[in-house]
Amino acid sequence: MGLPVASVQLYTLREEFAADMHGSLDRLAALGLRNVEAFDFVGRPAEIRAALDASGLACPTGHAPLLTDELWTPDGSIPTPAPEIVFEAAATLGMTTVFDPFVAADRWVTVDGVTDIAERLNALADIAAGFGLKVGYHNHAQEFVASFDGQSAYERFIQLTRPEVEIELDLFWALTGGQDVVALVERLGSRLTAVHVKDGITPEINPWADGTGVTGSESLRQTRPGDGQVPLGDALRAGVSVTQAIIEYDHAPGDVFDDIAASLAFLRDGGYVA
Repeated sequence: MGLPVASVQLYTLREEFAADMHGSLDRLAALGLRNVEAFDFVGRPAEIRAALDASGLACPTGHAPLLTDELWTPDGSIPTPAPEIVFEAAATLGMTTVFDPFVAADRWVTVDGVTDIAERLNALADIAAGFGLKVGYHNHAQEFVASFDGQSAYERFIQLTRPEVEIELDLFWALTGGQDVVALVERLGSRLTAVHVKDGITPEINPWADGTGVTGSESLRQTRPGDGQVPLGDALRAGVSVTQAIIEYDHAPGDVFDDIAASLAFLRDGGYVA
């Protein structure tokens, strides 16, 4: 198959997007991007779609909670939207795949917990199909702490999910989880349809392994692509079915638009995207 297309996860510029949706999208388009990956879109899909259209941007993928009954916010936990509401919003934005971006660490430590996650996602695949959509999962590092008979919780999850459930691999977080990233990409094969292109210096120990309850990257050093430890080029070349190479910084090391531009240049100069 052909090379993936470049995209950017809008969480990267969440502050700029919140302050000036149209202006921030225009700046992405001016960099030469044509695709974005949405987050926090369920409550305002028409508004976001209008802004995307005005900037000439498409939104083939997005992140939304599908596997969590409640979503934590600074004001307290709130119920997550019904999947039909999520999928209707995603369809409004023109998406093809909705990825659940995070399932808490305590649900990955037992076989029953992993089985429950997989069964929920399998069932959601049928609901999503009614909206012309697919579902998938995006990792962090907590999925690689536990193992069962020599198989990581993450790969047990892959084994238990149906083939049509898509996988989006965050390369930085996979390395943080102690994975041989290139070998993991190879094992995922055709299941892997999107990657998060992210680099940085990873800790010696998975931050979820010692019970610290880390849920973000505030204590981790992220860098521009090529300046860190993630074998991005080899991983991108190993992906046989990747259609989206998605730039993301949890915390940009400098000016966010300059950092996005540097990531895009890395992808283009390396011949990793179409």
